[in-house]
Amino acid sequence: MHTKTMEGLIGARTNMNLMDTPMRVYKEARRKGDLGAMERAMGYASDFKGRADEYKEVADEGMKKEAEEAKEKEKLELEELEKKREERKEENKEQTGRPEHADTVELSEEGKGLMHENLDSAGDDPSACVADPAALKEPVLYTSAGTAKPAETKPTVSVSV
Repeated sequence: MHTKTMEGLIGARTNMNLMDTPMRVYKEARRKGDLGAMERAMGYASDFKGRADEYKEVADEGMKKEAEEAKEKEKLELEELEKKREERKEENKEQTGRPEHADTVELSEEGKGLMHENLDSAGDDPSACVADPAALKEPVLYTSAGTAKPAETKPTVSVSV
């Protein structure tokens, strides 16, 4: 907590507590009908109220400064986090030789063997690796029974935001 904030809060509370005594004297003087004592008591009470208001302004200034400092601190922390994140991305890129967002695929030994067999038999044509190249070209719909049937129309995608 900022020192101005603490000073303002403590000063305002103290002056509000000190205002209780003149108010008690005022009430007693009013009961007795003593106008002079009533005026003096109200003068003291208004003095304490004025000081409490001044301390309130000091507390408000302290809270504004505290908020500004907190924003600056948060901004610095975010910049530091961003720097660390960038450093990690660079380290990852240097270690793996690929960008962070790249996907990786791990093949089992059996999968590696099948891949080499298909590549050897396909030659230079990568589409020959697919068992049924026609299946890739035409969209297929699956029924609830699990059988495939050709799609009647081309699939459409509708997105609304």
